[in-house]
Amino acid sequence: MQAKATRVLVAIVHRAQHLVERRILTGQLIRDQIRFHRVYGWYFLPSAHGMDESLVDLRHLHTVPRVLLEQLIKEGKRVTSIATPYREHMAQHFAVTYSRIGLPVPYETQAGS
Repeated sequence: MQAKATRVLVAIVHRAQHLVERRILTGQLIRDQIRFHRVYGWYFLPSAHGMDESLVDLRHLHTVPRVLLEQLIKEGKRVTSIATPYREHMAQHFAVTYSRIGLPVPYETQAGS
């Protein structure tokens, strides 16, 4: 974190199994699409360091004071961290998620006419 920043952008991290149990996502979608980072707004995190397989929900972001996060870290409440190059990969997925250009309607095609 840069010391100049006063607020930090954060996203909610959900346990993958919890999303399947609540029928928000299917196990097959997570396994076949999200795990390979092919789905808008979801980023897959494998189980590591005592943390279950999880999904970062990049569709729902929040800003929090940087000092709050620093205090939580000092209190030993950091759950995990993401190593490079995975951290940069997640940043790229975030950028792609928010830099998409939506078209009003898909292009029409003459194929099969």
